[in-house]
Amino acid sequence: MKKLLLALITLAATIGSASAQVEIGLKVSPSITSLRAESTSTNAFGSDGSQFGFGGGLVVDYFFGENYAFSTGLLLTGKGGTISYTDVLPGNRTTVIKQKITAQYLELPLTVKLFTNEIAPATRIYFQVGGSLNVPIGTRVNESKFYVDPATNTENKASDYVYFFDADALVGAGVEYQLGQSTKIFAGLGYHRGLVDIDHYFERKRDFKDVTIKNSSFGLDLGIKF
Repeated sequence: MKKLLLALITLAATIGSASAQVEIGLKVSPSITSLRAESTSTNAFGSDGSQFGFGGGLVVDYFFGENYAFSTGLLLTGKGGTISYTDVLPGNRTTVIKQKITAQYLELPLTVKLFTNEIAPATRIYFQVGGSLNVPIGTRVNESKFYVDPATNTENKASDYVYFFDADALVGAGVEYQLGQSTKIFAGLGYHRGLVDIDHYFERKRDFKDVTIKNSSFGLDLGIKF
């Protein structure tokens, strides 16, 4: 039984390696990004606006079947948005503060693409599901690398406001068209929903309670594979 199981595993690996195909390309992704902010009613955190983001980089599709591929790559993406919250300023004045947070992330997608058969000559539809691991490499608050907290009058680095790691759930769909023997172009829509609370300031330095800030983005994927 063990010998039979080993033989089946070896045969599957041989077939998989023989049929495997790697496609490498580049893409750009303009997007609309926002921050989902929540807290208790004391500080009343909430989303207060979206912004335009832009990203792009390397994409790699590793096919393990004619219509199935593991899709990854290395991308540089912009995320962020505007949040608002209630705080107490010097002189015991309660006010609503708006804060625009913009961050650039180095992104590693870990997804699966499912392709249909041709719906027209050289044209297939694909669906993409999975996630991504993201590391911030640059952050600005209100367009500056430094930000003075109006409640404490203390200047902080913008990077102090964002956690050092993020992860997204990702769903998307698009169309791929084959131009030649190995050249393909594609266009699609994708939604990234942040899973990690990126707040690294309000609970840690201001002792605010139950603050949660997460990324979201909805974008257009345009690319070419060689």
